[in-house]
Order: sequence, then structure tokens, then C-alpha cells
Amino acid sequence: MSQPPPRIRFGVPEDDSRLSLLDRETWSYLHAVKPPAGPPYPPFFTERFGPRDHIVAEFDGRVVGYVRLGYPTPLAANAHVRQIQGLAVADAARGRGVGRTLVRAAIGQARRQGARRITLRVLGHNTPARKLYEAEGFVVEGVLPGEFLLDGEYVDDVLMGQAL
Repeated sequence: MSQPPPRIRFGVPEDDSRLSLLDRETWSYLHAVKPPAGPPYPPFFTERFGPRDHIVAEFDGRVVGYVRLGYPTPLAANAHVRQIQGLAVADAARGRGVGRTLVRAAIGQARRQGARRITLRVLGHNTPARKLYEAEGFVVEGVLPGEFLLDGEYVDDVLMGQAL
């Protein structure tokens, strides 16, 4: 018997500490370009990205993942574009379709907002994420070779996108 899909909803202010903890628990140079924040931990939600900019996945009332959807720039000239600007899935929930469900939810939300394109940036060495995005219709639109020096290794910044 297959497992039920995660429950998907918008973030709420009460998610702040749970999402902050999830970020700390899933932190890795596989997907992060900054060192992890240390205590005292900053709030997860900011003036730039509030609860409604996050789509949250739950199993049995427990937060197991999120995707952050925003504008790539504040320019009116590209207000028709949305960008996935963060995705995290709890280790215990991996392999249960959470990441795929969140990416699909972000695409759907971008469409509902009237976006014509959705883009993202992913580190070149993050093969699992790249495969997920490709399976959901994203294509590589550019590569910035060796853009980041992470843990002693130069890593490409891969730009991906798709028309909606």
C-alpha cells in the first residue's frame, strides 16, 4: 500500500521556530553557500520572506519540508517571473515524495499568481536536486562555472527554469 502524500499548506507565523530548526537540521554545503547560523538563531521569517512566501509540507501534523517562492528581483520588468529560493526536506521524510510535491506546489502557486516563468538556482554538485527539478520540467538555462568555493571545492551555480 502506498503512503499518503504530505499535506501542503502555506506557512503561518507559528511555523517560524519549526522551519528554523528544519533549516539547521538539513544544512549542508550540498545546497548552502553560507555557513550555518549559530546561536542566537535569527528568525526564519523576515521582512523579505514571510509565512505566505513559504509552502509547507506536513505528515501527521509535523512539518517535514518547505519551499520558498519569491520574485528574483524587485524590478517591474521581471515581475512575471517567480523563483524557487529555498527547498528543504527533513531527512526522515526523504524518499516519500515531499520534495516533488513541494516543487509541484510552487509551480502551481506561480501559475495562480499569473507568472509566465519559474526559475531557480541549484549547486552543480547537488545531483539529487538537479534530477528532481529536471523531472519536473526545469531545464538548465545557464551555468556559472566555479562560482562558489564551498568546503575547499569550487562549485558551479546552475540556473534552471521553465515556461508556465
